[in-house]
Amino acid sequence: MLKINELRSPTGARKRNKIVGRGQGSGHGKTSCRGSKGQKSRSGEGKRPGFEGGQMPLIRRIPKRGFINRFRLEYQIVNLQGLSRIKENSIVSPKELFELGLIGKLNIPVKILGKGKLKKPITIKAHKFSKQAVKLIEEAGGKVEQIHA
Repeated sequence: MLKINELRSPTGARKRNKIVGRGQGSGHGKTSCRGSKGQKSRSGEGKRPGFEGGQMPLIRRIPKRGFINRFRLEYQIVNLQGLSRIKENSIVSPKELFELGLIGKLNIPVKILGKGKLKKPITIKAHKFSKQAVKLIEEAGGKVEQIHA
């Protein structure tokens, strides 16, 4: 039976760190394995990511396409079919949706979409609603309340 004091790492699993700059006798003295002179021998060796030695970098060679709106608002989407397991006449807010696992985060706004059917009247509080969702919720006898983030 194997004992805890007999456990050993497999060969090659533990590699000793290279110790440099400790004199000529160590084999890693004087220039500390950096060679002599040049950019890579200096401290703070400076080449930024993507530097290609004066050649036009790839990031500048390839064409740029499209536009990314930095102020775009992403919504978490909840379809009406996901709300079918909620009890009748209850009030549903993003907190309840989060607890049910229908949304992933509380700090991102919620939009209700009209995919599926709603058979019971419920009050839904969300940041946005599609026209179809509002129509189906009100047909089922429910209410829609818009939250302002």
